Amino acid sequence: MKEFDDDGNAVSRKAICYVDSWLKGFAVLTAYHAGNYVPGMERGLEGANTASVDGVLRAILSDYNQMARADQESTQKGKTFAEVYEEYYSWKYEQDKSRKYSESSRRSTQVAFKNCAVLHGRIFADLRHNDLQKVIDDCKLKYASMELIKTLFKQMYAYAEIQEIVDKDYSAHVRINKPDDDEHGVPFSDADLKKLWKDKSDPVAEMLLIMCYSGYRIGEYRNLTVNLQDWYFQGGSKTAAGKNRIVPIHTGIRSLVRKRIKRDGKLLPDTAQTFRKDMKTYLASHGMEMHTPHDCRHTFSALCERYGVAENDRKRMLGHALGDVTNNVYGHRTVEDLRSEIEKIKICCQPVANRKN
Repeated sequence: MKEFDDDGNAVSRKAICYVDSWLKGFAVLTAYHAGNYVPGMERGLEGANTASVDGVLRAILSDYNQMARADQESTQKGKTFAEVYEEYYSWKYEQDKSRKYSESSRRSTQVAFKNCAVLHGRIFADLRHNDLQKVIDDCKLKYASMELIKTLFKQMYAYAEIQEIVDKDYSAHVRINKPDDDEHGVPFSDADLKKLWKDKSDPVAEMLLIMCYSGYRIGEYRNLTVNLQDWYFQGGSKTAAGKNRIVPIHTGIRSLVRKRIKRDGKLLPDTAQTFRKDMKTYLASHGMEMHTPHDCRHTFSALCERYGVAENDRKRMLGHALGDVTNNVYGHRTVEDLRSEIEKIKICCQPVANRKN
């Protein structure tokens, strides 16, 4: 490519160096474009001829491979958010044959991508924490929709790190700076609870009762710590107040919890979506009003209110913010403090003998 002076006259570019053969020249140019050329290196090629070219060829090949890698890295780094998403989506849902994802999982991912359209044309490797956080902060949708976006960020960055598109996960500290608005629902009636207790040997009824008397969200049961010695659950997610919270295991459900852990190894061995389907089938087949797993959480809250569980302890066990600086800072409660409160809840239609561990 020609260069020109200020008057528009063509100016010859200064030669990198002078060599006496095409092979040496190609070696120098390859090294130059790979960024490995050092002035005078051509003198090290002296003596290279058609009978002795192995060293020169090795140098050319090494520099050429370096150029190819640099070009590949540049291509990877230049991918847009949308391009990385397309690769990630195919990698997760189409290439991975070891798992079968539900249609709802696919739709959730697609919706999350659609709801961060402002990033679609941005270079993925150029994005930073503030770019991602702004998408969450500017989102006008419900809390659940923001959770999907946050999850998509984390999964895309995990994929991007594997593919060496980024060197750092800028989604690690993205958070949702608004209260959870998904706290609506209908508690199970006393009649429904009686039916569940009567049918407690059924695995679905068993899990519904555990949920109604502990108050965690359905997804949280998959990774809860279950302490069968001191009888408490520990875990939780979503909000700062909800993370890693402790809920004592009510004496009424201890036998159910022990049985479930012994049989399944955990409280919720299947996905939340699988349990929702099983729950729907169970309720329909038993002539019960249709409910969602989240209604179990509302049942626990309603039982706490009915039996006089202290309001702040009810909030602690549900993972709700106390909204009170004094209680937030100084309101420390032990497991036994919480146990004395949760045991206020009476178990309907269950013999007293069955409530012991």
